[in-house]
Amino acid sequence: MSTPRPAKKSALSRRQQLIEDILMAGREGSAATIMFHTAMAQRAGLTPTDAKTLDTLLRTGPLTAGELAGCTGLATASVTSLIDRLEQKGLVRRGHDARDRRRVIVKPVHERITEGASIWGSVRSAYADLLRHYTAEQLEIILDFMRRSGERTRALTSELSANPKSNTLKSWRQGRD
Repeated sequence: MSTPRPAKKSALSRRQQLIEDILMAGREGSAATIMFHTAMAQRAGLTPTDAKTLDTLLRTGPLTAGELAGCTGLATASVTSLIDRLEQKGLVRRGHDARDRRRVIVKPVHERITEGASIWGSVRSAYADLLRHYTAEQLEIILDFMRRSGERTRALTSELSANPKSNTLKSWRQGRD
């Protein structure tokens, strides 16, 4: 007499399969993005973290070291040495806040940064072409996902930086709806 075979797992629902496919595509896209940004940073003589911090400053405007830590999810001590590196390369300047002279503000040096920024125009154009394939409603959904994904990633980064020895992440539970 043969041993009965275990019942086959029921096929995933269409929704669950789409979630699994999106998660896998996210991993693939994340890997491609990291490799791209690493190559771009190396071309500019920077680390990927340095390059993304500059991008943060260009998007947000001048920030304190603490604000920069909040935007990047990096520990404040890491941000201080990162600012030192960028300042040594002439890409940022520290200055005093006009309203509170005790606060130190980190400002991007636009003239130095735009020297190597010409390639970003073609990258932006390539993605704009890709987005033209979607309806306004689809673009709203994509934008919502990208914003939420960025928020979630920053929360996870912050948690990893704050608890480097922890084997669990609690931030994944935030915003479940």
